[in-house]
Amino acid sequence: MNTTFEDLVSTYLDNNVGLTDNFLSEALASKLKGNLLNLLSHNQMQTAGIGNKTDLIHNKSIRSDKIYWLDPKHQDEHEDSFFELMDRFIDYLNRTCYTGITGYEFHYALYEKGTLYKKHLDQFVNNKGRAFTMIMYLNVDWKLGDGGELCIHHSNHQQKITPLNGKCVFFKSSELLHEVLLSHQPRLSITGWLKTD
Repeated sequence: MNTTFEDLVSTYLDNNVGLTDNFLSEALASKLKGNLLNLLSHNQMQTAGIGNKTDLIHNKSIRSDKIYWLDPKHQDEHEDSFFELMDRFIDYLNRTCYTGITGYEFHYALYEKGTLYKKHLDQFVNNKGRAFTMIMYLNVDWKLGDGGELCIHHSNHQQKITPLNGKCVFFKSSELLHEVLLSHQPRLSITGWLKTD
């Protein structure tokens, strides 16, 4: 697993965007996808908003995904396996890169057909706690033409990332504008942030 962590960090240092395949094992990705679909079938996925508790708004022309927050209190074995993976990754980051990460928050995210999230930063104006963004995809057999790419806006080019199963994307939350392009198929992920005090 350290090789996967090293790949994620080394690609981040090269291009400000870390990328690695199979950050989530095929088995874990499948179980987490099952959790998400079960939540959807029981109407527990909620329309995502823009902003945080003090200025939360809903505008589907800007952001139209559905989310559900992961929480250790759920006592779900697959979420617990995910949290164990994140604990190991944070330990690796703090030991090798001195990042000072003290916590995290993650949610399931579902972009249904015809949904998107326009260009934005992942850090709130009134709260600078989010240090790094992480996105892990749960889409088997995603094809060219299915849309839903993550488009990252660098200073001199755009980088488009296909949401392939198990792939992880990692970047600094306060620096890179990004968007989720229009999805033509249901697009599933776990999305979240590594945080500092």
